Amino acid sequence: MSSHAITVVRAGALSTVQDLGRPGHAHLGVGRAGALDEPAHRLANRLVGNPPDAATVETTLTGCAVRARGAVTVAVTGAPCPVSVDGRPAAWGAAVRVPDGAVLDVGAPTHGLRCYLAFSGGVGVEPVLGSRSTDVLSGLGPPPLADGATLPLGPARPAPVGVDVAPSPGPARELVLPVLLGPRDDWFTEAALRTLASGGYAVSPASNRIGMRTEGPPLERAEEGELPSEGMVLGAVQVPPDGRPVLFLADHPTTGGYPVVGVVPERWLPAAAQAVPGTPVRFVPERP
Repeated sequence: MSSHAITVVRAGALSTVQDLGRPGHAHLGVGRAGALDEPAHRLANRLVGNPPDAATVETTLTGCAVRARGAVTVAVTGAPCPVSVDGRPAAWGAAVRVPDGAVLDVGAPTHGLRCYLAFSGGVGVEPVLGSRSTDVLSGLGPPPLADGATLPLGPARPAPVGVDVAPSPGPARELVLPVLLGPRDDWFTEAALRTLASGGYAVSPASNRIGMRTEGPPLERAEEGELPSEGMVLGAVQVPPDGRPVLFLADHPTTGGYPVVGVVPERWLPAAAQAVPGTPVRFVPERP
């Protein structure tokens, strides 16, 4: 068992432990959770020599700072941000050695929303249903990071192969999301579907790990009343009573009664995870 750990010096707005999530439990009412920007999570792990399913720390908006207990190799990916070790600038998007007792500080992103901190050996909190991910909706997994908390790390791995460049797409200045219409697009008027495709939406400040809320024109319903609760999938675009689309992300509920006008394919969701409030959103409806 490794004696390495990190102590939280500054937790930030919302920092959570995430891995690839806990798929396969929706029939029990348990969502997947996991890293919202999965490519950034995988890249951070690769840079420090971890397998893809090792747990990382996902930060939101303001970054975080941790103190190393035992020397550890760290990589920060996701949204570009300033990184320092004991006040000295360090590389973003590359493996960095943090000495025992030193403080790694990950600042607020210069653009984008979420950063990923991978530590050699991975964050070693106890798994729940096979995953170490925090699910903010259900409360499963470890709690969000808090100042003074200590997180164990797994056994250190051999030093990773150095890289000169780690290609990573920057956060989108405009979010363009294909939407496969259905299963409840017939609950909306043809005018509503034209509204959905016409743009005029932006990411709402009320967005979170459960869903990306939007601001913009409401979608007109063709059907009144409500549906019985039915299964919800990752990427579902649900339309609540105010008519403004909500894109379900990793911590989404497994059932819901508001109609789903369409589904955004999973490969497009990492860009949504990095979209800051106010980012223009353009939906591109498609027939499956």
